Amino acid sequence: MDLDDVRAARALLHGVTEVTPVAHSRWLADLVGAPVYLKCENLQRAGSFKVRGAYVRIARLAESERARGVVAASAGNHAQGVALAARKLGTTATIFMPEGAALPKVQATLGYGADVRFHGAGVTDALEAAVEFSERTGAVLIHPFDHEDILAGQGTVGLEIVEQQPDVRTILVPLGGGGLAAGIALLKQERPDLQIVGVQAEAVAAYPPSLAKGEPQLAALEPTMADGIAVARPGDVPFGVIRDYVDEVVTVGEDTLSTALIGLLERAKLLVEPAGAAGVAALLERPDAFAGPVVSVLSGGNIDALLLLEVIRHGLASAGRFMMFRVRISDRPGELMRLLTELARNDVNVLNVNHDRASEALGVRQVEVALQVATRGPEHREELREHLTRLGYDLF
Repeated sequence: MDLDDVRAARALLHGVTEVTPVAHSRWLADLVGAPVYLKCENLQRAGSFKVRGAYVRIARLAESERARGVVAASAGNHAQGVALAARKLGTTATIFMPEGAALPKVQATLGYGADVRFHGAGVTDALEAAVEFSERTGAVLIHPFDHEDILAGQGTVGLEIVEQQPDVRTILVPLGGGGLAAGIALLKQERPDLQIVGVQAEAVAAYPPSLAKGEPQLAALEPTMADGIAVARPGDVPFGVIRDYVDEVVTVGEDTLSTALIGLLERAKLLVEPAGAAGVAALLERPDAFAGPVVSVLSGGNIDALLLLEVIRHGLASAGRFMMFRVRISDRPGELMRLLTELARNDVNVLNVNHDRASEALGVRQVEVALQVATRGPEHREELREHLTRLGYDLF
C-alpha cells in the first residue's frame, strides 16, 4: 500500500463523509508546553471514523458482490459505519452484535437500515456468526480493520490532518486492530519527519508483544472501558504497516482514560468515548514525551449514557473530586447531623447518604453510614480524611 491508495479513497469519500475540524486545545497545550490540536472524528457521520473505511470497502465491491449484501460484526462504531455506507451504496447490511449490546448503538444501527442480529457474549462470538452467515449466503464480510480498502479509507483522516495543520510533528492515534493507525501512518512515506504514535489501553495491549515478536500475537482481554480499541489480536494487514511506519506504541491506564474523557467534556466541550480519548490520555500520562505541535485523534463519540455516568464517576474519583466511604456512628439523635456538619465545615458537598442499621457487623446501638461526597481535588480529599480521623471517625 502507499499514500496514493489513500488519495484514491478520499476521492471516493468526497461528499460522503465530513472533513472533521481540528480544534486547538489551550488546556492540553499548557500541560504539554507546545500546541495541541484535536482531530474531531467524534463529529463524523455515524459518530466515528469507521464510516470512511466501510464506505471505501463497499464502494469497491463489484455490482454482483453488492447484490449479495454485506455482513459485519460489531458492538458499536463499525456496525453504524457499515450500516450507513451500505444504505448510501444501495446494498443490504446484516450486522451481528453481541447479546447485551448498548441499546443506543443498536437503535442507531437499525436506524441506518441494517438487519441486526444478536449472537454470543462478545464481538469474537458475533464475528464467528458473521463469518458463518457470509459462507452460507454469499454476503461479503466487511472486516473492521483487516483489509487494504479499510486502511485506505481510515487513512484519509491523516490527509486531512496534514492539510489542516501542516506543521504537525506528532500524531497520537487510538490503536485497536490497527486500521486507523496504519492508514494514518502511510503519511510517513512522504512526511518522514512525522512521529506517529499508537495508543492502546493497558488492559488490552496486543501490539507491544506482537511488535516484539515480529508477528501478530493473541493478548488477554482484560476489562476496559475503552471497548472501541479492545482487540485481542492485531490484523495481519495493518500490522505490517504499523511495524514499518509507526514510531511508537504506548499504553494508558483506566484512570487516565476516564480523566481524559472528563477533561474533554469540561475543558474542550467535546463528548468522546473512552477509546477516542486514548491519545489525550497519553498526553496526560506523558506530557513531556511528544514533540509539538501535537494532533490527537478523537476517534469516536459513541458512548452509552449509562456507561458515561459510570466513567464520569470513575474519572472524578481518579481526579480526587469524588469520594466514597463508610463510617460507623452511635445510633443516637444528632450523631448523623454532627458528621454532616463536619463535612459542611470542610466545604464538602454530600451527594448521597445511606443509613444502615441492619448489618450483622454492627454493635448494639451502632449505625453504618455510607456517603458519596464531592471534593475539590486530591489534597482536599486527604485533608477531609485526616480531619475525620482526628475527630475519631474510622473510615472504611
